[in-house]
Amino acid sequence: MDRPVRVRFAPSPTGPLHIGGARTALFNWLFARHHGGSFILRIEDTDRRRYKAGSLEQIIEGLRWLGLNWDEGPEVDGPYGPYFQSQRTELYREWANWLVANDKAYRCYCTAERLNAIRKSNPSGYDRHCRYLTPEERAAHEAQGDPFVIRFKMPLEGTTTVFDEIRGNIVVDNATLTDLVLLKSDGFPTYHLANVVDDHFMAITHIMRAEEWIPTAPVHRQLYEAFGWEMPRIAHLPVILNPSGRGKLSKRSAGRLPDGRRVPVLLHEFREAGYLPEALVNFLTNIGWSFGEDREVFSVEETIARFDLSRVNPAGSKFPLEKLDWLNGVYIRQKSADDLLPLLRERLEAAGYTVRDEVLRQAIPLIQPRLHSLNDVVEKAGFFFAETVTPTAEDLIQEQMDAASTRAALEAAYSVLAGLPVFETAAIETALRALAGTLALKPRQLFGVLRVAVTAQAVAPPLFETMAILGRETTLARIAAAQALLVDTPA
Repeated sequence: MDRPVRVRFAPSPTGPLHIGGARTALFNWLFARHHGGSFILRIEDTDRRRYKAGSLEQIIEGLRWLGLNWDEGPEVDGPYGPYFQSQRTELYREWANWLVANDKAYRCYCTAERLNAIRKSNPSGYDRHCRYLTPEERAAHEAQGDPFVIRFKMPLEGTTTVFDEIRGNIVVDNATLTDLVLLKSDGFPTYHLANVVDDHFMAITHIMRAEEWIPTAPVHRQLYEAFGWEMPRIAHLPVILNPSGRGKLSKRSAGRLPDGRRVPVLLHEFREAGYLPEALVNFLTNIGWSFGEDREVFSVEETIARFDLSRVNPAGSKFPLEKLDWLNGVYIRQKSADDLLPLLRERLEAAGYTVRDEVLRQAIPLIQPRLHSLNDVVEKAGFFFAETVTPTAEDLIQEQMDAASTRAALEAAYSVLAGLPVFETAAIETALRALAGTLALKPRQLFGVLRVAVTAQAVAPPLFETMAILGRETTLARIAAAQALLVDTPA
């Protein structure tokens, strides 16, 4: 094929974008960028019964969040528009009628009641009754103004072969195929007609779509031959399986991970869960495609340089969410404090905290190595912005200590910290290490008491740096509040 590469992603605005759809869009985008071609976004919005308000906006926002910019489509336009199928209905009707006029399709007048009765006894769903109407019978239906659909005349004998760029030849016995509806009684096209017509008139060269569309490939091959058009090259991408490896990843079957988390399935759920788009792109690229060199982390630019269909595995691939958690941590650690700050601020503010940027900027180096998700910042750093923290007496008391020794440690630390000439990390550490010796406590005992007192957490960022960021006033207030918790606690 000598034409410039043109691929398309054609979602339906019937709900939020599934992560499998996002992977399909990504592979199309990478293929186009690798070949210096065009990536087209086309909206299949002819199924008005299933249309959901807000879905289109979610799809567009999600693709932009992933960085999958399109060359033609909504908000961009282009020479092959319009890019909404609902605005192209006259074109579909024209070519559906062309098929009828050229004896490649026929009008079917069967009522819904008749079709329902047929389906009970005929597995194919239709007995081709109207294919064999006489001219007189057709004229009678026309005279009465009976509603009709247009059905395609599938060959009744032989086989249809479609070459799949990933799977090789797909051969189907024509006798197993039915005469599918191309144009519905409301004048809107079905998926089969609209896609073939649009792909032809938009000069699409390659179709990369989900594996579940394999059964429609022979029908589309026959449609291209009926029109006398060249069929684009086609590739069916492997299905994404549940993390367990059993069954397709879907909203109903994804289930939960061993740690109790529900497996996200929709693209917006990954964003809300605190994943970075670059980490998700890296992760999705590696589901069904191999970069090679046993590398798990690679940039979009590196992927574009070597993306081709020969590296796509036709077998279904598991969805290893734990690997995404790891990858997300890698990408978080690669970000500068300036880039990370607004992302973390957004999460903290959503949790109800009033965030001071100068405090968050100081905290980022302490928490950044500990984050696997942007949302982790609420647990790891929320105490920096809380007015008060609420440790329990039980958590304050460390191993081989009691309430009395814990109170004494807090009182002594308060006095030492209140008297420091400068409240900085090095001075805090020097003073508290000396205090541990004076109190005959192990450093981990004293530091454990103070960590819980000032953060209400047993595991937190480094203690001395944390105190310095909190400042003397907040640190002393929290230590005093912790002492008060132990006043009535038995020794």
